[in-house]
Amino acid sequence: MAKNTLLLCLLAITCTLAIASDPGSLQDFCVADTNSSTRVNGLACLDPNSVQANHFYFSGLHLTANTSNPLGSRVTLVSVTQVPGLNTLGISLARIDYAASGVNPPHLHPRATEIFTVLEGTLFVGFVTSNPENRLITKVLYKGDVFVFPVGLPHFQKNVGNVSAVAIAALSSQNPGVITIANAVFGSNPSITDDVLAKAFQIDKTVIDKLLANF
Repeated sequence: MAKNTLLLCLLAITCTLAIASDPGSLQDFCVADTNSSTRVNGLACLDPNSVQANHFYFSGLHLTANTSNPLGSRVTLVSVTQVPGLNTLGISLARIDYAASGVNPPHLHPRATEIFTVLEGTLFVGFVTSNPENRLITKVLYKGDVFVFPVGLPHFQKNVGNVSAVAIAALSSQNPGVITIANAVFGSNPSITDDVLAKAFQIDKTVIDKLLANF
């Protein structure tokens, strides 16, 4: 009886995992219809007969982005918003430009793992594992090096060279999303109350007020 129960449990888990996985594609493509009001997990499909080459096209990733901002970095994202043909395909791309000492601050992608390749420069990168370990895993990357940031984990990059740097990131979602930690915590709308933040960070409320003023 115990063996039969265990077998049924294993079968139930297997079926649950199978049902939870992404289904196989049932068509060649599903170009996003940005004008549709239909609400689905993704975007509704255009009529295939109206699809054109430009639905799968983006130009400009070779251009250096303006990094004249407080962070000294700029992300140029190529997701389903820029390329409607990415709809349902589960991939996207980004170019990241860094000024000398520029930082792409701690952030996470709730829907995507990121594989990151340095094209030019020297970057110090890292990510933090989940609770309770919160282990910081870091590496200095050079031209041609590749690093992976697992889905949902906070990660960052800093240009540690004396010249500008460029990287390309591939992401395992058509719409990976981004949550910048500092913006989410100190720039939420409406704001998280001072007493909650002061307790969480174990610092005085006056320090919290100064941080909130920056966002």
